[in-house]
Amino acid sequence: MLPVTLTSDRVRLDVPTRADTVAITDGCQDPDVIRWTTIPTPYRPQDANAFVDALVGPGWASDREYTWAIRRHGSTWLEGVVSYRTERRDIGFWLAPSARGQGLVHDAVSLVVDWAFAQGAPDVYWECYVGNAASANVARRAGFAYTGTGDANIPNRDGSPATAWKGLRRADGAPASDLPWPAESYAAGGGLA
Repeated sequence: MLPVTLTSDRVRLDVPTRADTVAITDGCQDPDVIRWTTIPTPYRPQDANAFVDALVGPGWASDREYTWAIRRHGSTWLEGVVSYRTERRDIGFWLAPSARGQGLVHDAVSLVVDWAFAQGAPDVYWECYVGNAASANVARRAGFAYTGTGDANIPNRDGSPATAWKGLRRADGAPASDLPWPAESYAAGGGLA
């Protein structure tokens, strides 16, 4: 698929390029991004280039993973990344600390989920490592239903198993679950939103 640009009043989602190397590298220095993702650590500019060259472009070309840069409307600076992976129909994201708490990632997730539904996806999955309350808050606000806690699809950085909160949003709007969100998923502070 050719890359698609998505926009709202607050954000513009387009394809990350090598011009975003500094912004990607800076964002991936944040302790929360390191804690809640499996990015290489330490994260170097060559890691950002490899991300753009080996994941972003080939992901779009193979229809395996669609990755967007999150930018404030009217800005060219990359504030974060959101991806939709087609095999599991799941979404993942991170946001730089300076952009958190402004609704940017909420808009980005909503745009990508709506786009996936328009492409025919019957549902979209979300998960985060247990404890990432900010990510859980984004998922709740974006209409995901909590479906349980279990083994994460993506293991820890060292390959060991991880435990994840999981959610699902169905294209038909029907509730995916009536399970309550874990109380600790409402905790303030920390996370990637």
